[in-house]
Amino acid sequence: MKESTSNRMVSFIDPEFIRKTLAESANASEQEIERIFEKADSFQGLTPHEVAVLLKLEKQEHIDRLFHIARKIKETIYGQRIVIFAPLYVSDHCVNECRYCGYQCSNEFNRRQLSQDEVRLEAEGIIKLGHKRIALEAGEDDEKCDLNYILDCIKTVYATKVDNGEIRRINVNIAATTVDNYKQLKDAGIGTYILFQETYDPEVYAWYHPSGPKSDYAWHTTAFDRANQAGIDDVGGGALFGLGDPLFETLALMLHNEHLEKTYGAGFHTISVPRIRPAKGNETQKYPHAPDDETFRKLVAIIRIAVPYTGIIISTRESANMRKDLIDCGITQMSADSAVGVGGYAVNKLKKETAVAQFARSDERTTGEVISWMLSEGLIPSYCTACYRMQRTGDRFMQLAKSGQIKNVCQPNALTTLAEYLLDYGDYALCQQGFALIDAEMDKIARPDIQEMTRKNIASIKAGQRDKYL
Repeated sequence: MKESTSNRMVSFIDPEFIRKTLAESANASEQEIERIFEKADSFQGLTPHEVAVLLKLEKQEHIDRLFHIARKIKETIYGQRIVIFAPLYVSDHCVNECRYCGYQCSNEFNRRQLSQDEVRLEAEGIIKLGHKRIALEAGEDDEKCDLNYILDCIKTVYATKVDNGEIRRINVNIAATTVDNYKQLKDAGIGTYILFQETYDPEVYAWYHPSGPKSDYAWHTTAFDRANQAGIDDVGGGALFGLGDPLFETLALMLHNEHLEKTYGAGFHTISVPRIRPAKGNETQKYPHAPDDETFRKLVAIIRIAVPYTGIIISTRESANMRKDLIDCGITQMSADSAVGVGGYAVNKLKKETAVAQFARSDERTTGEVISWMLSEGLIPSYCTACYRMQRTGDRFMQLAKSGQIKNVCQPNALTTLAEYLLDYGDYALCQQGFALIDAEMDKIARPDIQEMTRKNIASIKAGQRDKYL
């Protein structure tokens, strides 16, 4: 049963405060801007006021410095690692009328929900692409797609094995729900609970969500509070850039993160930055607030500076070239070879059917093509799931990250999982390319004991063992 949200306003999101802060920040002095840059350059994060000042920057010299600091933070904390994952859509039944979404309830199409046998086939298809981490996705329909169905899907995916391959971490992106339901998700062994706010502006939110459970702004916006109360300390937020003023959305995201840090000891584990794309039913809809490429890069860089230790995710909504640019601005996770409709990995091929996509993709490259491109750029594709499995989550993860020690596990584990991918799914050319990068990066591991353990783990992988991590 849905719990009461008697206070329809959300205390940590005050639209008037956000607008006032943005307006006042346009008048920041050069001394204030310099102070903020110096603070950002020392990886201290930013206050909402400081974020607003950066959002209002217009001088090219300021923009250049902004990107320089974002790149420095990305390289120092995360190195060249990029976490790879894939979405798994299990149901497109939905009772919400979200004007931007291909699954909005007024769209007429043959809606589908995978059986558990079909979930297993989809999981096998994803595993054969080399993935170890997925984001499980479903529309909101408590009658046709209730929590028990989601829990069954999680069990099925975790139980699916293909040769050496398996899914080791399931992140879940489903509708806002109750504390009791979040407890069941935690008990099922999920990784991160993900929910996109879409837009933090209550008026804009109301227009884009005219009906359905999701139209309750307060219920949706306080979902992470209930998740934390249920013991889920890894949560991932995001806004759909293009619905409301992108500066408003970015500042609101930071206020939401601040609320979680103050209340539960850890903010967002990840922040996603999807940008509006065409979808069924809204192909001709105009989005006057959609940020152009340069503005979008600036927003990603500011988020990276504001929350240095939070992962930032980009999907196949963006083109290959834009994804390359955004990695340079601070992106640390990306999907690859994504099927953005139900049954898109295996089931539809067997049935010779085509699923309705939730949105249009821009990056159509195969997983192998993405991996080869990343290697050519000196990037390290990471399939690591060790932190979750070692209970390095929530405030424990943040403490490790802020101390600088996280690189002693993330870099070695990224190299080890890359070795797994190359041996199990790469051709000869990709293996040559990948192991040359592994050898070069191995020498960069500063601690001799960590370097030695990593060499032993990769030797074990080459000898046929799997799932070795620190």
